[in-house]
Amino acid sequence: MSQQYGSARATISPADAQAIIVEGNTEILIERAKQIGKALKDARLSTAQIRGIFGTVRRIEMRWTEEASKEIREQAMRQLLLLQPKLEYQAKRQKQVEGLKNVLIPAIQQVQGDRERFGRFVEFFEAILAYHVAAGGKTN
Repeated sequence: MSQQYGSARATISPADAQAIIVEGNTEILIERAKQIGKALKDARLSTAQIRGIFGTVRRIEMRWTEEASKEIREQAMRQLLLLQPKLEYQAKRQKQVEGLKNVLIPAIQQVQGDRERFGRFVEFFEAILAYHVAAGGKTN
């Protein structure tokens, strides 16, 4: 039944996650975000479901500034890491979230406490959301 939701198509290889988050390869970011956004739309994941998770990432981003203290940076990274079990939980409750979980967790693992990598993660997530909407993703 989970195949119906397209979770197998909404994944990212370790090499692509590294290219996007660690190396900052914009071409791969765009190509993969477009594929993933469409796969998530096909999986019937709503824009509201994505935005709920994206809102958490935006709140982390607002705290994790260049000028943030070491303590704030560590708290932000902790919140980002704790997003992984939240994604696991949501994917168990709502099968449509599984594809997003399969993409975001490997990407989060590439951040490794680095602010610049986190910025690339946010750009990637934002691109996935944009392509999901462009593919006709439902709002609720």
